[in-house]
Amino acid sequence: MATSTLIEACKKSLESYGGKWSEKKGLWDFTVVIAERKSFLSKKKLTYGLKMRVEEGTITVKFSEMLSEAGSGFSSGGDLDGGFGVKTESYNTFGGARSGTIQEQSTQFGKEYSYSFDYAEIRSKVQSIAEQAGYKFEYQVMPVK
Repeated sequence: MATSTLIEACKKSLESYGGKWSEKKGLWDFTVVIAERKSFLSKKKLTYGLKMRVEEGTITVKFSEMLSEAGSGFSSGGDLDGGFGVKTESYNTFGGARSGTIQEQSTQFGKEYSYSFDYAEIRSKVQSIAEQAGYKFEYQVMPVK
């Protein structure tokens, strides 16, 4: 199976999640917002993302997944005139305080968000498509580059 056919099969398999696909230099990204949290004048979103690269030379699909949080809203104080300002935050689950396996990340974010999202199902679908096409499936905790 050609790389493009494998990618198209993965896209079709994940259509029901309503996420967004992008590609840059052979690295494919899929992201979908899985939860939102709103409070007084601020909003945070929890996003599931996967990265995958098809390596024809080794007949391998390298795969990683992560949860990330981004927020925006108003914060009081902190600027020179003592008024309100806009605050934007984002957290990458790799390399920061919220790192680890996807299960560890989900446990951590589950304390702040209420969601039911089966990331293992997505991983299983991609793995099944890769293996049926004759590729090895290689899961990586750190993002695929």
